[in-house]
Amino acid sequence: MKTMLNTPFTQKHIALGAKMAEFAGYNMPISYSGINDEHATVRTKAGVFDVSHMGEFILKGNNALDLIQRITSNDAAKLTAGKAQYSCLPNEQGGIIDDLLIYCIEENKVYMLVVNASNIEKDWDWISSHNTFGVEMTDLSDTTSLFAVQGPHAVKTLQKLTEVDLSTIGYYTFVKGKFA
Repeated sequence: MKTMLNTPFTQKHIALGAKMAEFAGYNMPISYSGINDEHATVRTKAGVFDVSHMGEFILKGNNALDLIQRITSNDAAKLTAGKAQYSCLPNEQGGIIDDLLIYCIEENKVYMLVVNASNIEKDWDWISSHNTFGVEMTDLSDTTSLFAVQGPHAVKTLQKLTEVDLSTIGYYTFVKGKFA
């Protein structure tokens, strides 16, 4: 029997009374106050989700874009620094291995891919097997944490944590900023 993995926030979730359960091999918070209450809160205010179980890969080098163009379905050449794109990893038969997000950190040179937790190893192996371009690949999955903040008050809730004017950030866009 495989031991469940924990995110850096697992003990905090437990201390705050979260109902925990296995998800993609991780001990994850499923609910705090109840599914109906939490659903309503996210729909009318804001909710925070620990998605630290997701996989994060950095692809770096002069041929990083070439590799991404080879392994994903969308045109990542359209990405400029600070932009993100939803895409997928198709297999040779046109099926889908996984869906993912592509973040352009530095145009044509540095990208971050965010993949699903249950597919980290499979996606890494697939991308690596197609890396005939000499792209430097780094798996940051075990050292990176992510939160998703969703709902109509998400920007207002997060604004307290940064000097960056979050209201100016567009859809599928990100900025590097100074955080409190």
